[in-house]
Amino acid sequence: MGSKGEKRSVVSWSFREGVIFSVMLVGIGFLIEAVLGAQGVVLPSWPRNVWVLFLFSAYIVVVALVLRENSFVKWLGGIPLGLCLIIAIAVLSLFGGVLPQEAGAGPSWAQSLRLNNVFSSWPFALTVFFFLFNLGLSLVWKTVPFKSSNLQFVLFHAGFWIALACGLTGSADLQRVIIPLYEGRSTDRAYNSASKTMIDLPFSIYLNDFKMEEYEPWLALYDPKKDKVEVDESAKGSGVAEGMVVSWHGVEVTVEKFLPLAIVDDGTGVPVPAETGRGVPYALLSGNDNGEPFSGWVSTGSPFEKPVFVEVGNRLLILVNGSPKKFRSEVTIRSGKEGDGRSEALEVNKPVSIEGWTLYQMGYDEKSGKWSELSLVEGVRDPWLPVVYVGFFMILAGNTLFFWKGIRKKQLIGKEAGN
Repeated sequence: MGSKGEKRSVVSWSFREGVIFSVMLVGIGFLIEAVLGAQGVVLPSWPRNVWVLFLFSAYIVVVALVLRENSFVKWLGGIPLGLCLIIAIAVLSLFGGVLPQEAGAGPSWAQSLRLNNVFSSWPFALTVFFFLFNLGLSLVWKTVPFKSSNLQFVLFHAGFWIALACGLTGSADLQRVIIPLYEGRSTDRAYNSASKTMIDLPFSIYLNDFKMEEYEPWLALYDPKKDKVEVDESAKGSGVAEGMVVSWHGVEVTVEKFLPLAIVDDGTGVPVPAETGRGVPYALLSGNDNGEPFSGWVSTGSPFEKPVFVEVGNRLLILVNGSPKKFRSEVTIRSGKEGDGRSEALEVNKPVSIEGWTLYQMGYDEKSGKWSELSLVEGVRDPWLPVVYVGFFMILAGNTLFFWKGIRKKQLIGKEAGN
């Protein structure tokens, strides 16, 4: 009777109980958030997070080996609960993808349940905790005793466990800082927006030059009274070029001449081509406003000179700077105080790594544009990233072994069919 009762217990604890358990976990998590005022989970940082992860892993191994035959533990490490927990994580992640994930964002009900920071919330933490426990139990059971036939399972699931556990545990050690650089100056300080403090860096950065390439400027008609800028729809998206014609409700304009970089000649007062960095785009325009002719030069202006425009009735023909095409910071990075400096060019999507930090070109003084003497660089330090990569490579190895086994099995079946 006892054995039959135990068998019924094992069978009955399946998907239904998995769904109930997962819903209860999420519900308890939301209840904690409501009671604590959506404080979220504060993860320990180095070295405490290492000890927490080690003790958690050891606990899983002990439970898996000592209570291997316990029916409840078998259910905790079984497929039904694992699938239910994965669905719960997916639903919570869906909220994280739909709702803005920042403090003070989203509707009030979402903020009260911390759905605006769902990945650091109690529902997400509890669900992931038990999913790691579930995955860890099944992994230990497949590893001890070890069989070569289980290698693919062990590689894939161990890699998944390492990547998920270390990625979440190590998130407390992730640092994102903003490094303001000024031309001709060096700095080894950065601003941590999370803690709102300045921190010291193990290296210094000297900004030699900030450079920007822009798309061609474009013409627009500006109404000062309405503070409105009108753009010719037919020429929208295209830059100024010699010979182009644009029009606005009775105003027709032809670009007679275009100088991408020019300065005004002091003697003649006429723009002339220039190679200097102070040159700005100039365009010579001619046209008519409801039959009344006009002509003149227009320019975008710069911090060194005022923009030039042409009056057309009560409106102004202006030349607007093109949007940035690409920009970069030419820097010299020096490790420590007496380390050798190395020259680098920081560009968007072309980061540079040094002393465990990855540096990204982030921004500049948008008011000054290409003449900006300020460059904003983002520094990211994630000491757990190599361990997470180990997990990814283990997953890749497990998948490779899976496909290799499938191909080999197909070949063997083909040979047997041929014989």
